[in-house]
Amino acid sequence: MKTRYFSLLILLFAICFGANAQRAKSVILVYLDGGPAQTDTFDPKPNAGRNYYGNLKDVCKTNVEGIEIGQKLPLLATMADKYSLIRSMTHGSNAHETGHYAMITGDTSRGAVVYPSFGAVISYMLRDTYKGVLPCYISLTSANSRFNEGGFLGNTYKSFDTGGRPEWAEFEVEGVVNKFVDKERMNKRMALLNKFEGENSMDKKLIDSLRASNMEFIWGESREAFNLKDEPDSVKQRYGKNRLGQSCLVARKLVEAGVPFVNVRTTGWDTHKKHFQRMNTMLPQLDKALSALIADLDARGLLENTIVVCGGEFGRTPKVLWEAPWNGGRAHYGKTFSYLVAGGGFLGGRVVGKTDKTGENVVERAVCPCDLIGTIYLLMGIDPYGTLPHVSEGDLPILPSLLEKKSDGLLYEIIDIKKPDYEK
Repeated sequence: MKTRYFSLLILLFAICFGANAQRAKSVILVYLDGGPAQTDTFDPKPNAGRNYYGNLKDVCKTNVEGIEIGQKLPLLATMADKYSLIRSMTHGSNAHETGHYAMITGDTSRGAVVYPSFGAVISYMLRDTYKGVLPCYISLTSANSRFNEGGFLGNTYKSFDTGGRPEWAEFEVEGVVNKFVDKERMNKRMALLNKFEGENSMDKKLIDSLRASNMEFIWGESREAFNLKDEPDSVKQRYGKNRLGQSCLVARKLVEAGVPFVNVRTTGWDTHKKHFQRMNTMLPQLDKALSALIADLDARGLLENTIVVCGGEFGRTPKVLWEAPWNGGRAHYGKTFSYLVAGGGFLGGRVVGKTDKTGENVVERAVCPCDLIGTIYLLMGIDPYGTLPHVSEGDLPILPSLLEKKSDGLLYEIIDIKKPDYEK
C-alpha cells in the first residue's frame, strides 16, 4: 500500500512539473550553529518591553514596506526585496542535538532510522549528473558534528570539510593546499611513487585513474576556487575579514565553479551569557557577510540559480534571562524561530508566518523543518515526496515528516512554482 501511495505521488509530481521543475543549481547554507535570536535578527519585537528586546529595542526599516528587521542588520535592510523571511519555524526541541538533526535532515518523525543531511541527499541525487572535479558537497570549514550527517546513505555522500582558516593570508584546505609543498615538489614525489610502484602493480590502471582525479582536484584549475589571493581587497572588506565573511566569499567562488551544495557553518551563537555584548560583534559580521553574498551572487547573475538559506538549529528565548548566572542571556528556544531564504526560485520581499507580540508563540502558518527542506528539494528538481534506498529497510520516504502533515506543507507562497492540485 505504501509503495503504491509513493508511486502515485511521484507520478503526479512528474505530470504537474515535468522536467522544468528545477529552478536552482546550487545551495549555500549559512548555518548559525548554536541558535541565533530571532527577536534580534529577523523578527524584532520593539513593543514587547525591555524584558524581551533587552538592549536592542530599535529596528531597521527595510526597502520593502512593512518589513522590519533587527537594528544591527542595516545592510540586509537595504535588500529585503532579494530575500524572504520565515518567522514561524518550529520543531519544539530545545536540545542542540535534536535541533541540529531536525534542521539538517528535515526529519522530526522520531523514528529509529538516522536520516542523512539535506546536503548529503542532494549529493546522492546528483551522483550520476554532477561531473565536477570539486566535491559535490563542501563545508566551510566543517560540517555539523552532532551526528553522522551521512545518515543511512553512508559516508560517500557526506561533505568534504575544508578545515583551515579562509580569513588567513593563505587558505590551507586540508588535503589540498599546503604552503610548504609547491607543484614542483609534488611532481617529484609522484615520480618517486610511480618509480617505486613500477609498471606491474596490481590494479595499476584503477590506481592511476584515481590518482589522476585526486591530482586534478589538488593541482588543477578547481583549486583556484579556494584561492582568495586574487580577490580585490575591497571585496574582502565588503564580506568582512573574519571567518564568516571570508567563508561566504569562498562559497560564492565555489558555486561559481559549479559546486551544488556549500555549507558555511559559523559557531558562537549559543549565547546563554553576555548575549548582547556578543551580538554587538556577531550581528554586524553576519550583516556584512550575508548581504555581500546575496548582492555578489545577484550582480554575477548567480542568484537566480543559487539558493541562499540562513538560520540555526533553533532560536533563543524571547524573554531575556537577566538573573544570575545568565546576567542578560538567552536560552535555547525551539518553539518558534526565524530563517532567511533567497534566490534559486525563492521570491523576495515576502514574510511567511507570524508570532505573537512577544515572539514566544506561532500564531500564523507554522513551518516545520521538512517544509523548508522539502521546498529546497523541489527547487533543486528533487521530488520531496520521493524515496531514498536504505540497505536493510528498502525504499524510505525522503522526508517522512512531510507525510505526517503537521503543518501547512511546502512553501509555495514564496517560490515561483505553482502549488499542484494534489497538494491543495
